[in-house]
Amino acid sequence: MSRRPTLLLGLAGITSLLFLIGIAVGSSFMPFDRVLSAIMGSGSRADGIIVWNLRAPRVVLAALAGACLAVAGMLLQRATRNPLAAPSVLGIVDGAAVGVLAFFILFSNEANALVVSIYWQPLAAVLGALIFAGIVTTLYLNDQASPMRLIFYGVALAALANAFVVLTIIAGPVYRASQALIWLAGSVHEAEWRDAYILGAVCLVAAPLLAWMRRDLDQMRLDDQSGAATGLAVNRARFGAFALSVFLTAAAVSVVGGIGFVGLIAPHLARLAFGSGAAMQMTGAALFGAMIVLAADVFARLAFQPLEVPTGAITALIGAPYFIYILIRQGRGHA
Repeated sequence: MSRRPTLLLGLAGITSLLFLIGIAVGSSFMPFDRVLSAIMGSGSRADGIIVWNLRAPRVVLAALAGACLAVAGMLLQRATRNPLAAPSVLGIVDGAAVGVLAFFILFSNEANALVVSIYWQPLAAVLGALIFAGIVTTLYLNDQASPMRLIFYGVALAALANAFVVLTIIAGPVYRASQALIWLAGSVHEAEWRDAYILGAVCLVAAPLLAWMRRDLDQMRLDDQSGAATGLAVNRARFGAFALSVFLTAAAVSVVGGIGFVGLIAPHLARLAFGSGAAMQMTGAALFGAMIVLAADVFARLAFQPLEVPTGAITALIGAPYFIYILIRQGRGHA
C-alpha cells in the first residue's frame, strides 16, 4: 500500500516524459528546452505553431486513446472474469471499425467529401461496436459454455469484421478508402485537436460513471453466488461494465482506429503494480494504456522515419505474443 503513491507518481512522470519526447520527435528533432518554452508560451512563434498545431494534438490523442482502451479492457476482464478479455480480442474494436467504414460508405460522395458532419462518426463507431458486442454476447449466452468460448467467439467475429472491411474497400464504392484504411490499421499521425476534444469529452463523461461503479467492480471479482450474497446485482453490474467498455472502445476507435491489445496488456500491468482493487487498477490501467500508445507512436516514428507506420502495428507486435502467452498459461491451468 505504501508503494502505490510512489508508483503512481513514477508512472505519471514516465507518461509526462513520453509526452515531451512525442512532441520533440518529428520531421526534425526539437530540443526539450524549446519544447518546454513553446508549451509555456515563451518560445518562438514558429515553435509554438509546430508544437500546438502539429505535434501536441497527436500525443494528447494517443494518451487519451490508450487510457480509454486500457480501462475498457479492465472493465471487460471484470465483467467476464477472464484475463484474456479485451476490446480487440472480443471483436469490439473491429465492430467499431466496421461502423466507421459504413459511415464513410453511406455519407461520402464521389468528390471524396463527407455530406454530413464528421462529428457523427463516433456514433457510427458506437453502433458498430454495440452490434458486434451484442452478437458475441448472444452467442456466448446461448452456448452457456466455459468463459474461454467467449474468446473464441470474439476472435471469429473479429476475423469476420476484418474480412468485410477488406472486401468492401477492394470491391465496394468507398470513395474515401484511404481514410478507412487508416482506421483499420490504427494511427494517430493525422490527429487534430477536434479528435482530442471528442475523446476528452468521452473521458469526462466516463470518469464519474467509473467512480460510481468502483464498488460493484470490486464485488465482481467474486463468483456470481458470492457476489449476490454481498448485495451485488450481478447481471446489472455486468451489463453496465460491458456497456461502458463498448462506449470507451468505440469512442477511441472512432478517432484513432483499430489500435489493438492495449486493453489486454494494460490491465494486467496495473494489477501487478497496484493489486486488484478497482479504483487503483483503473487508475494504473489508464496510465499504462497512455504510456503504451505514446511509446508505440514514438518508436514507430523513430524506427521507420520518414515513413508513417501505424501505431496499431507496433502494439500488435507486443500484444499478440502476450496474448498467446496468457492463452498457453490458461490452457495449462485447466489441464
